[in-house]
Amino acid sequence: KQGGKKAATATAHTLIVIIWHVLTENTAYRDLGADYFTRRTDHPDARKRQLIRELEALGHKVTLEPATA
Repeated sequence: KQGGKKAATATAHTLIVIIWHVLTENTAYRDLGADYFTRRTDHPDARKRQLIRELEALGHKVTLEPATA
């Protein structure tokens, strides 16, 4: 499978971009946190659609109902 290769490539790309910014702009490295990529979705609807797509890709049928308080 290519999941591991894609993940390694994405991680390497992220590191290269960080290194490039630090070297070219003479800025200090600032750690964004381990959950940066999951937090960076600004819109809850976009995150909801992403999670639905992931579940459907795993073979689940997804229907959403409003939660009762």
